[in-house]
Amino acid sequence: MNLSIDIARKILEASKQRARELRSPVSIAIVDAGGHLVLFERMMSPYGWATGNISIAKACTAVMFNQSTDAVAQWGSGIPGFASSMAEMSQGKFIMAAGGWPIRIGGATIGGIGVSGGNAPGRDDEIARAGLGALEAAAPPIPAQPAQSALPVGSAQQQQHSRPYMQPSPVYPSMPASTMPSTPLSPSGFQSPSLVPSSNSSDSYPEESVSTHYLTPEQQQEDNSMNDQANVKLNENRSGGQQ
Repeated sequence: MNLSIDIARKILEASKQRARELRSPVSIAIVDAGGHLVLFERMMSPYGWATGNISIAKACTAVMFNQSTDAVAQWGSGIPGFASSMAEMSQGKFIMAAGGWPIRIGGATIGGIGVSGGNAPGRDDEIARAGLGALEAAAPPIPAQPAQSALPVGSAQQQQHSRPYMQPSPVYPSMPASTMPSTPLSPSGFQSPSLVPSSNSSDSYPEESVSTHYLTPEQQQEDNSMNDQANVKLNENRSGGQQ
């Protein structure tokens, strides 16, 4: 948005009205965003010829640094040679003194105002701020945002609007844990006992089933004699009783 002549006149008239109330005839300059003069008026015509150039320099300085000239004077005074070098580069349109303010509409700087010639400390700054106050009062109100339609609690649209980064995840029923170990089926179709011992060996193999039995020498001789008799009888059957 550019600084129109109507906006500049409104600011100028508000500043002049405040200067009359304070009985302080001043020079008022209004420039655009490029530092070009838009409106200028010197209320004290026969006198105060130097205040005209000072008011223009204040308006240009406020636009140049996008802040009040009083703020520029506070931090610029600590820099050696800053004021003289800036005044030379800007061809005299730079000054560090209160009375200059940027003109903003909607957060954008569209120009600046400078006031010079006040007959009391802080008078220039007060008159300049009076012009800006008239601009703020004439600004259109911010339109209200339309109310959003109410959604039922727990609906999918409401969840997506409130937490767009969350996606619904499917819920699967949990299977009951198996209490019996799986065992393969035998060829006959019946379930055969598991051949894999469990972690607790005492439950799968009793001590009686895994103990080792040893024969005494008398039992071994008796067992051998019984085996010999069985072999002789088997040989007789094969020979058919022939000698």
